Amino acid sequence: MRGLKKQRRIQVIMLATVCLAGAAALIGYGFRDGINFFRPPSDVVAAPPPPEEVFRIGGLVEEGTLVRGQGETITFNVTDGGASVAVAYTGVLPDLFGEGEGMVGTGSYVDGVFQATEILARHDETYMPAEVIEALQDQGVYRDPGSS
Repeated sequence: MRGLKKQRRIQVIMLATVCLAGAAALIGYGFRDGINFFRPPSDVVAAPPPPEEVFRIGGLVEEGTLVRGQGETITFNVTDGGASVAVAYTGVLPDLFGEGEGMVGTGSYVDGVFQATEILARHDETYMPAEVIEALQDQGVYRDPGSS
């Protein structure tokens, strides 16, 4: 009887381990397209990601680089003070998007240009995404608007 209990306990532990590994694999599979890592322009220039990788980039829209092309294609540079990355976006930009303003874009880096599929901008005069603030603070560029 004692040997049967020990064998049953080992079987239950093995089954639980297999179920846990299966659940972890399913969670990883489900998140494979849903996780986008944030990178400041300095990191993108220093170590360009492969073209098939989707990630988020953020910083300030560089002054004098916003060009509205033919149709809906817009190009501009995003900078964190240390480096600048060219961005191309086809679509409608948020209302508060402009030069010198903070932005976060989702897309991929192809042939030296970040091909954005989504652009997010601030939603009021004082807001800037936390990731952008951190990247700008790391470069020594960010100054708190409340401390002026």
